[in-house]
Amino acid sequence: MEDAEFKEATRQTDKKTTVLWSYGFFLLTFAPVLFAVILYHLEPLDPAELPLHQLTQPVITPPRVNSKLLEGAEFIGAGQLVGPEDIAYDAKTEIIYVACADGWIKRVFLNNSDVENWVYLGGRPLGLAFGLNQQLIVADAYQGVLKLSMEGKVEVLTDEVEGRILKFADGIDVAKDGMIYFTEASYKYNLSQFIFDILEGKPHGSLMSIDPVSRETKVLARDLYFPNGLQVSPDQNSVIFCETPMRRCKKYIRAGDRKGSLESFVDNLPILPDNIRYDGEGLYWIGCPTFAKPYWDIILKYPILRKILAIAIKYNINLPTMEKNGGILAVDLEGKTVAHYYDPNLMMITGGNKIGNYLYIASLHYPHILRLDLSTHAAK
Repeated sequence: MEDAEFKEATRQTDKKTTVLWSYGFFLLTFAPVLFAVILYHLEPLDPAELPLHQLTQPVITPPRVNSKLLEGAEFIGAGQLVGPEDIAYDAKTEIIYVACADGWIKRVFLNNSDVENWVYLGGRPLGLAFGLNQQLIVADAYQGVLKLSMEGKVEVLTDEVEGRILKFADGIDVAKDGMIYFTEASYKYNLSQFIFDILEGKPHGSLMSIDPVSRETKVLARDLYFPNGLQVSPDQNSVIFCETPMRRCKKYIRAGDRKGSLESFVDNLPILPDNIRYDGEGLYWIGCPTFAKPYWDIILKYPILRKILAIAIKYNINLPTMEKNGGILAVDLEGKTVAHYYDPNLMMITGGNKIGNYLYIASLHYPHILRLDLSTHAAK
């Protein structure tokens, strides 16, 4: 009898153990899934379909490539130029002006590569361009558009538009008549949140102008997809700007019968474009933070993946590095791709300025600028 009772007790214990293991297995297997589903539905970000059908050109394959940019590159200002996002060159003095993440506008002397702390802005300077009378015009992500005299005096040109504060001034250039053009990448997200604007996939950006005399700020084009760097064309008839998540550059027509209209300049780029600069010799140089393929090409296509990625970023979930093959893309005056300079170990490259035989390369995060001698390391 005692033996039967012992067996029954053992059986009941085994049954309870089995049940507990079943519950444990269920919790370990399905609880994370349930938690993820709840997080997904609670996340307020509501990504939209990007109008990728507007990309009319065939996928671009650059005819000339240098895929080992770092092998021939020099580090300029190593450790002194934190996040050198944009560069402006003064040919008269042979000085490069650099917008740095620590709030400084720094100067690099071309003859010896010495670095000088020039003007401390305290915000986050991004786009740089020289205006009339040799002032440096700065698009600061947090402070709007600023003017710096060569003596270092800082003046705010604008920090608002249409009765609201600018959220995210980004790219900038100045026409020969003094008109200042700049992009507001987003009216919803600031620089520290920029990835969520791209992942949301909605047109929060604008192209704007500032009259140098009246100081009036105008919105020239709205509903743009993270408009980034811009450049006035050499004939002064248009302003070319990059829309990063759409992988394209557009033209705003500033003269002639089509004044005020938008046209395509180049699209279906193999990269996500950032800044764009003209070299005075027939080529635009476009910064490439990352290849579009394979990761970003898929992510930008599917809103559900962008929402999942946004949740992972928000909760600091470790992800594989998706920004790879950063570099510079060269296109001609007609928007035809000429050459591509990149490296698998580069990311978040924001722009390039060709000065003489050298390409000076800016970035969002690196503590230096890169210099590549194009006479010995040209794309082939």
